[in-house]
Amino acid sequence: MVLLHLLHELSSERGWRLTVAHLNHQLRGRASDADERLVRRTASRLGLRFVAERADVRGGARAWKVSPEMAARKLRHDFLARTALRLRIATVALAHHADDQVELFFLRLLRGSGAEALAGIKPRTRSPSDPRIFLVRPLLGLSKASLRAYADAEGVRFREDASNARFEIQRNRIRHELLPLLRRHYQPALDRAVLRVMDIIGAESELVAAAARQWQRQEQGGSGAAFKGLPLAVQRRVVQAQLRELGLEADYALVERLRLKEGKPISIGAEEGEARCVARDGGRVQWYERVPGQFNPSACEVVLGEGAGEVEFDGVRVRWRLLPWQAGLRPKAAPRQEWFDADRVGDLVRLRHWQKGDKFRPIGGAGALKLQDFFTNAKVARRRRHELLLAASASGEVFWVEEMRIAERFKLTERTKRCLHWVWQRL
Repeated sequence: MVLLHLLHELSSERGWRLTVAHLNHQLRGRASDADERLVRRTASRLGLRFVAERADVRGGARAWKVSPEMAARKLRHDFLARTALRLRIATVALAHHADDQVELFFLRLLRGSGAEALAGIKPRTRSPSDPRIFLVRPLLGLSKASLRAYADAEGVRFREDASNARFEIQRNRIRHELLPLLRRHYQPALDRAVLRVMDIIGAESELVAAAARQWQRQEQGGSGAAFKGLPLAVQRRVVQAQLRELGLEADYALVERLRLKEGKPISIGAEEGEARCVARDGGRVQWYERVPGQFNPSACEVVLGEGAGEVEFDGVRVRWRLLPWQAGLRPKAAPRQEWFDADRVGDLVRLRHWQKGDKFRPIGGAGALKLQDFFTNAKVARRRRHELLLAASASGEVFWVEEMRIAERFKLTERTKRCLHWVWQRL
């Protein structure tokens, strides 16, 4: 609200036409609605255009598998960029201040971030949602205390976000626990010291980035120095920049693997049926291959009938027996054999191999997951995944994967009437 007040005060002499944009995150119920009403009333009193939307932050967090804070940030930037484009506005002003910088420094430091991230927020950047929109932060050099003092002196109304006191959020713990401790016992001028360090790191990071860009331009022209002869920091930035151009997350481990192992392909976020790899050739990072996985389409249908039977399929012999079952009994554990609820399995079983889209809920698991993810969690080698045999019911539900746990829904329970004794052997 202080930012809005200041911009409005300066707008006449600067010739600015302001629009107030507010995204209701709907995370605090009536409190979120009260925030929106205050901003709306203030915009109306100042005679400014007001634009508001509501966002499903919790739904976004679930869909993208990120924290609510990360989902809120993405939705907020998307809203601001979308609104700015629609209204033909080139610049969006944000109210980040110096305290935000200090908190962000420690948040990123604890994550093990590099110099570029530790340099903090820049006063002017492009929107992460749309590079056509510029973001400016005119309050970045001012402390929260000075802004609050200004609000009190000028009668600027604002609201406190109660979620800022929740200690399950790491940033809040840094704000309320770590920083007061450091100021009290280690460095009273902590904020000034940290901001100075961020300025130094930022300048040096820009120098490294410029050296990396210059080397890449020279390499494209064929006159660049050898990659291995570059300073270590420049090597890392060259690899990092190219990973980003490929749309990949340039984390430290991946950058180092590519930097140290020239020509060796490294798998990147492999999806079902696709090996996506990158490799470094000299200083150039590029897609090494993008080939379909070798899914085995062979299959065999087995009718269980009423008694016992045996079948051989793709190098595996499977024997089965159907037996009555009494509640309370425990099946005898032995290698290469399992026990299932026969009525849940049904009379028809399809033996086959892993196929794209297969899902599996292992016994004891909270829910179904892609078989691809199950194999990854179990550290099954990629080639081995396509060799393992699995069994599915007539409806296509996978209940057994060779050498792995059985499916939760097909286990023996107190309600089981018949059991399927399943024994297999690699030939």
